[in-house]
Amino acid sequence: MVHRGEIVEQAVRRSGVPITTIAKRLGRSRRWMYLMFDNPDVPIEIITRIGQIIYYDFHSDFPSLFQKFQAVEQVSYDLKHEGEEYWKNKYFALLEEYNSLLKKFTTEK
Repeated sequence: MVHRGEIVEQAVRRSGVPITTIAKRLGRSRRWMYLMFDNPDVPIEIITRIGQIIYYDFHSDFPSLFQKFQAVEQVSYDLKHEGEEYWKNKYFALLEEYNSLLKKFTTEK
């Protein structure tokens, strides 16, 4: 089995980005980083985030892991309201409602 923490540590050290900088950008401590390097089962989300910070693509290091991750991430959503016309009409409806409320409150005073 692949030790994810060691692979991430090697990539971090080769990148030249200080561990302190990576820890700050993750909102974690340096100690947490070193403990993560010792962890053989680092979560894919952490690996991806570290890869973004150090500009490194871990797909070649963990191909099967990223295939599973991508399969989970590919969720279809109902995009029936995605059209430009829908949002334009929604904007105009809200604008008309706002103007009518504005008139109502200004005429009452």
